[in-house]
Amino acid sequence: MLSLRVRPALARVVDPVAAALVRAGVSPDAITVLGTLGVVTGALVLFPRGEHFVGTLVVTVFVLTDMVDGAMARRIERRSLFGAWLDSTCDRLADAAVFSGLVLWFAGEGDDRLLAGLALCCLVAGSIVSYAKARAEGLGLRCDVGFAERAERLILVLVATGFSGLGVTWALPVGLWALAVASAVTVVQRLLEVRRQAAAAVR
Repeated sequence: MLSLRVRPALARVVDPVAAALVRAGVSPDAITVLGTLGVVTGALVLFPRGEHFVGTLVVTVFVLTDMVDGAMARRIERRSLFGAWLDSTCDRLADAAVFSGLVLWFAGEGDDRLLAGLALCCLVAGSIVSYAKARAEGLGLRCDVGFAERAERLILVLVATGFSGLGVTWALPVGLWALAVASAVTVVQRLLEVRRQAAAAVR
């Protein structure tokens, strides 16, 4: 998975930032909330106005706080149930904001109902991908299969949106179609995986 390859490289940048914030007495939960507010604001203000490149830069910067708060929690050896819940909940909110911003663009000035529907499809499919994993883990099963996990979904949609902002008009439609297909495949993969584990558990 892309996230497994990218995270070690990003950690070299994130860890010093996390250490500085811990020394300053900042809470990991505060960084989680701040990052989410930044993503939501950037996506819902800039994307609907067609400022896709600047919006992508803003969203990407704040998305990286998802690694910072985790690094902070590890540094202070804090494993908070509330912090874990807050992080996951804020992730869903941030993801929804990104795709909602694109839906608003295509439903408004972007004037493309098909792509507005496709962005909405990506939002819903991404939520199902995440929920399928969370629900499986709640039942004591594992559900890590599939390409389109959160990191992969965000990388794909932000790269496509950023290139769209640079004038590559086909990048966003292609990215959304690819993401919709990848998300649908991932949902099916997770369905089959949970079904397999559930069947094996009753033998």
